[in-house]
Amino acid sequence: MTTKTYLTGGEFLLQPTAPADVFTPEDFDENQRMFAQAVDEFTERHIVPLREDLEYHGNTALGKDLLKQAGALGLLMADVPEAYGGLGSSKATIMLISEKIAATGSFAVTHGAQAGIGTLPIVYFGTPEQKQQYLPRLATGELLTCYALTEPGSGSDALAAATTAKLSADGTHYVLNGTKQYITNAGYAEIVVLFAKVDGEHFTGFIVDLKSPGVTIGAEEKKMGIKGSSTCAIILEDVKVPVGNVLGEIGKGHHIAFNILNVGRFKLGASTVGGAKLALQAAVPYTKQRKQFDTRICDFGLIRRKIADVAAVVFAAESMVYRTAGLLDAAIATLDKGAPDYDRRSIQQVEEFSIECSMIKVFATEACALAAEECLQMLGGYGYCQEYPLERLYRDERINRIFEGTNEINRMLVPGMILKKAMKGELPFLQAAQTVAGELTGLPAFTDPGEPGWLDEETKLVANMKKTMLAVTGLAAQKFGAAVKDQQGVLADAADIGMEAYACESALLRTLKRAEAKGEDAARPMADMLTLYVHDAMDRVAVKARNILAAAMEGDELRTTLAGLRRLTKHDPVDRAALHDAIAARVIDADGYTVG
Repeated sequence: MTTKTYLTGGEFLLQPTAPADVFTPEDFDENQRMFAQAVDEFTERHIVPLREDLEYHGNTALGKDLLKQAGALGLLMADVPEAYGGLGSSKATIMLISEKIAATGSFAVTHGAQAGIGTLPIVYFGTPEQKQQYLPRLATGELLTCYALTEPGSGSDALAAATTAKLSADGTHYVLNGTKQYITNAGYAEIVVLFAKVDGEHFTGFIVDLKSPGVTIGAEEKKMGIKGSSTCAIILEDVKVPVGNVLGEIGKGHHIAFNILNVGRFKLGASTVGGAKLALQAAVPYTKQRKQFDTRICDFGLIRRKIADVAAVVFAAESMVYRTAGLLDAAIATLDKGAPDYDRRSIQQVEEFSIECSMIKVFATEACALAAEECLQMLGGYGYCQEYPLERLYRDERINRIFEGTNEINRMLVPGMILKKAMKGELPFLQAAQTVAGELTGLPAFTDPGEPGWLDEETKLVANMKKTMLAVTGLAAQKFGAAVKDQQGVLADAADIGMEAYACESALLRTLKRAEAKGEDAARPMADMLTLYVHDAMDRVAVKARNILAAAMEGDELRTTLAGLRRLTKHDPVDRAALHDAIAARVIDADGYTVG
């Protein structure tokens, strides 16, 4: 029996992490940086000349040739195992590609449907024969794919799908009937990974040839953003699918669907970090050139506040995204790569971190939304005009909070998965929560903390955020029991506290790792963003925690517990104006996001 040497999902709340044990963007090796450069070159050579046709004229047909070109350059094969013509890249590399591909605009969605959700179900759940038949051609772009889960009557509730599959009398094929909606790449894909209910009951995955008789592709949707991506309905009328095209097991399609959504979440987290950086890159140079009242607008305090606040939240998002990449890679590294079930076990390792994947999806998409909002505002009326890229970024980012499970659904998932793991004995959450809850209702400890050292205050605040998450979620679970799943406001607030704790700790560990490697002076730019973000985050945590306690208790019990919460969340204010000025100065000097 081997000893587990890595954290699993949710354990960040319970276990300390050493700075040396987190993966950060500063740890990218030369091969990863070269891959990022290849994506940049692809964008400049193939996307920029077509930007107007893609993004403003909505020429979705261009996506087909662009996928072929991306495939020829090896940009579709990172997720495909080496045995089937791919690269079998690390999750950190895959996240870096997702971040950089954000610069391609609509094509980022096209790329994700091909290289991600359209291919990965076969990677993780396909038979050896299915993998051999499809993966080498998917990796090069010779074969184009898409993924069909959503239906007119089933979105977040995916298992309510109405598409049916009935086995033929001779047992050679299934007959599929139904409609799939909002399917990316459906306009030119040749196969689709699709879900239907066998005999109207058993939710199952299928690989369907879109040239089959009975398949109709609907008209392109007219969308607010990502106009260059193909989005169509797929209508199935008595479509015959060979039994050999069943993906995974009959009735186990939900394992495929939910795991692929999980992968999509961590990729989307990385992609929206890239989008947020693009927003700063588009806005900051303008603020240096634009003058009002004989002053560059980047020299006005409120503009500098916007720049700094966006940079700080991007730093936190970037830190948690790549920390998660490191956790996934560490878990997968414990597997035998030569084992025949390696791919299936890899996705099981990823599933262990569903909590973190949901958190980075929500946090990073909302960081991107803030970046688009504030950066457009910096440009004023110009930001509202198509001549400037922020108009498109603002429209495009909106879908991210709907993709891969809405942010509302993911907020429900975070505490729900934590409590589920606790009830199964996989996470000693409730025991730890009970201990911290005792601290809230007990007498305060009177100790002299002494003179704080470098980042000691931020370290304490992060630890107290984690304690707050433990305490209030545990108290809510104790109060409501199994009915806590119906307390959506409580669950959403708990999710936000958990996300803030994970984001702040990730940024803290990254900063400490930088200081250990290069010294405190070199880590000062990170430290300023960390301090700004952590102190603001603690104020938000205190509000969310009070909301949960007010829902779970009343009277003297509530007042006593609130007093303990105030001790846990109290902190002296920082000079936000000075931090804004210091952070903004670096970003302005760099013409965009920087940590140096």
